Amino acid sequence: MKEPAERSEHSALKRIFAAQKSQAREFVADLVRMRGLMPLLMKHRNGGSWSNEEKAELLRQLRILSRISPYLLFLLLPGSALLLPVYAWWLDRRRKARQTQPPPQPVSET
Repeated sequence: MKEPAERSEHSALKRIFAAQKSQAREFVADLVRMRGLMPLLMKHRNGGSWSNEEKAELLRQLRILSRISPYLLFLLLPGSALLLPVYAWWLDRRRKARQTQPPPQPVSET
């Protein structure tokens, strides 16, 4: 039987990995929500003007950007290029190998 110290270490690691996984999911979801930011920003630069709806969307996008900026800060640190594999591992949503399915069999006509 496991000792209490081992159980608490195991549960602490489980909580850490669960928190990490949750943060990674939120980060990726925020990145997906920001897909239209650049075209929206460039509209004004290219001579267009923003409608009230576009201004509200731009504000929402910038709030998302401010939420993920602490993660992006690590990319600006000296030596951060050496840590890119660690970042990729940390943000990877697919730690489990994908289950491969057999290719579909062609239907023979008789």
